[in-house]
Amino acid sequence: MTQSPPNILVIMADQLAPHFVGGYGNSVAKTPNIDALIARGARFDGAYCNSPLCSPSRASFMAGQHVSKTKTYDNAAEFAASIPTYAHYLNQMGYKTCLAGRMHFVGPDQLHGFQTRVTTDVYPADFAWTPDWTKPDERIDSWYHDMSSVKEAGPAVTTFQIDYDEEVGYAARKQLLDYARDRDHPFCMVASFMHPHDPYVARPEFWDLYEEGVDMPEVPADFEALDAHSRRVADGVLATTTQVSEDDIQTSRRGYYANTSYFDSKVGELVATLEETGLIDTTVVVIISDHGDMLGDKGLWYKMTFLEKSARIPLVMAGPGVKHLTHPNACSLVDLAPTFMEIAALGGAEIPTPGMPLGGRSLWAAATGGEDSDDVAIGEYCAEMASQPGVMIRRGALKFIHQPGDPDLLFDVLEDPHELRNLVDEPTYAEALAGFRQEIAEGWDLEALRKDILLDQAKRHAIHKGMEAGGGTDWDHTPPRNARDEYVRNHMDWNVASTRFRIDP
Repeated sequence: MTQSPPNILVIMADQLAPHFVGGYGNSVAKTPNIDALIARGARFDGAYCNSPLCSPSRASFMAGQHVSKTKTYDNAAEFAASIPTYAHYLNQMGYKTCLAGRMHFVGPDQLHGFQTRVTTDVYPADFAWTPDWTKPDERIDSWYHDMSSVKEAGPAVTTFQIDYDEEVGYAARKQLLDYARDRDHPFCMVASFMHPHDPYVARPEFWDLYEEGVDMPEVPADFEALDAHSRRVADGVLATTTQVSEDDIQTSRRGYYANTSYFDSKVGELVATLEETGLIDTTVVVIISDHGDMLGDKGLWYKMTFLEKSARIPLVMAGPGVKHLTHPNACSLVDLAPTFMEIAALGGAEIPTPGMPLGGRSLWAAATGGEDSDDVAIGEYCAEMASQPGVMIRRGALKFIHQPGDPDLLFDVLEDPHELRNLVDEPTYAEALAGFRQEIAEGWDLEALRKDILLDQAKRHAIHKGMEAGGGTDWDHTPPRNARDEYVRNHMDWNVASTRFRIDP
């Protein structure tokens, strides 16, 4: 008899750096539910996003491809329907697939392989947020980050983000209950939340968890010491021209910690649903984020750089077959598509031939106590506050960052986690530096990539102007609903419906 493969539940945060999670060593953060998963599962200490911005990062996660392959360059770049995702592959392997929450898909395809999508997204799906690299010094004030999130942080009864995450949490829990009622196929569900993404405004019960205060940034602001790209980001978000007090910083960080605890509570609700429905022993739970948040470190806020707090993410796996361990190797979100496919193959299903060569490797062996000979993560940044594509390579302890026109950066992130010492000019690292530079020269045509980005931006600007003038329908997802078949209706046998919906302990 063929063994049924594990279910997969991915619980995704937005803008959560592992540095602010209790189970990753933060003594301030109150994240008991994530910590409990870490206590019985695998914690990956070298996990990165593939681009420190929402939409590009999420497309890489879905497709198992780097940004230069998906061409989701920024938060208004279309994720093409022709690019296969792990949802397409898992469908072929017999899984039910569902997305609850945000994935920041831009374009008319709002499913990308998911059989079911039970909520809308929180951000627009059109080309409105397209940067313009021909005017790299101009802000798009209507949607570029500024410092308002830092100046206006505090408690609130609700916000649009809280409203959204409440909807996502309810819809995800309801979908898990439906899976518990009908167990004829394994499932892969992504429950993707907005928090702790700024604005740093939190519900009072989570705000009050930190009434004794939180820690301050480990590295104080020194804008003159920033690398060239980070300085552009600081200028772009108006950090260099906005007066920020210690109270502002403390309040913002308190709001972020509070919203991290709020996200953690949603993790707890979904894990509790698995437990009460008897799905916990057959489900691999995965905790990730799309990128991190500098949260005032070096005077920087939000993301958009390859510095550790911006580019690192939490990655936790717990469930059947997963060992309790800490894995140090560098890895990234593109590694999850092959990981999920290997999990699905545990039931005997054949892994489909990828429609595009995958950009990562499976982490399942590492999660189950086996060997992981790879130790690399690659990132690309092609979005706002730049005019040239940037590349990051983390291999072993070393992280190399290259952007044409800027001085190169080389850090030993294990010895120097705050990235205060650029090793580019140190003779001891000359061989490693030459190797990284050769790798980029052979692996990327950055000038051709820049030309493609400029062409893509120009096309999107033209289309958006046409759509604004009335030339098209918006692409925002509206979840389908057929109330005729919900709950109890006259064409149903009430007793049959009642039995089908009941789930006993």
